[in-house]
Amino acid sequence: MGLLLSLLSAVPTVAAGVTTVPAGTDVDDQLGGPGPTPANVGIVVRDRTEAPQPGAYNVCYVNAFQTQPDARSFWKKRPGLLLRQDGRPVLDEVWGEFLLDLRTLPERAALARIVGRWTAGCAAVGFDAVELDKLDSFTRSDGLLRRRDALAYARLLVGGAHAQGLAVAQKNLAGLDGTRLGFDFAVAEECGRYDECGSYVEHYGEQVLAVEYRPRDFAVTCAGWGATLPVVLRDREVTPDGVHRWC
Repeated sequence: MGLLLSLLSAVPTVAAGVTTVPAGTDVDDQLGGPGPTPANVGIVVRDRTEAPQPGAYNVCYVNAFQTQPDARSFWKKRPGLLLRQDGRPVLDEVWGEFLLDLRTLPERAALARIVGRWTAGCAAVGFDAVELDKLDSFTRSDGLLRRRDALAYARLLVGGAHAQGLAVAQKNLAGLDGTRLGFDFAVAEECGRYDECGSYVEHYGEQVLAVEYRPRDFAVTCAGWGATLPVVLRDREVTPDGVHRWC
């Protein structure tokens, strides 16, 4: 119990002008499309192409380190920004997404301008925060990308989002103290499955949103962290009419 209280006492330094994640309410991951939001849910995560939920704390999803599967035409017009090996874009086969090339400052700056326009769009329509997905893409790059490339790029993105008045969530790369890059909270995907919840809580305290996709992992996360963190069980496709359960 002493260790748990010590972890939860961690309070990240939140950037000036941004709104922190509210306590005492549940989270719903609606990346597969907006759906009904029950009364117990005060935090909603939606794709940047969707409208925020009125009356909730809204987190805008942005795939910042890889390409969305339905955005290939966009990136075909910007081939120099895709990571390549032997002339071919490097593919994350699990998600069907190409990796972005973060190896040089000019490339990172160009990508940050693109993502910055997306996060500005999130702010303009009323989102409170942004979730920058695939921070760990360098681990799937066959050694072409380095950890320091990803962190340097992340710092640019966080600064840009803060300038728009958005809080910023670390997504992936458990064990990294993202507060040193300016992240304000974390979205912990399957932290119960991979025994990573404590790694996020160590740096963000109660400012962690947990999402699980398997009932047995959900049970583990609820047992360990459900009294202090918002935890939701979703179907892996996060469909509007799919699984929605809370601790």
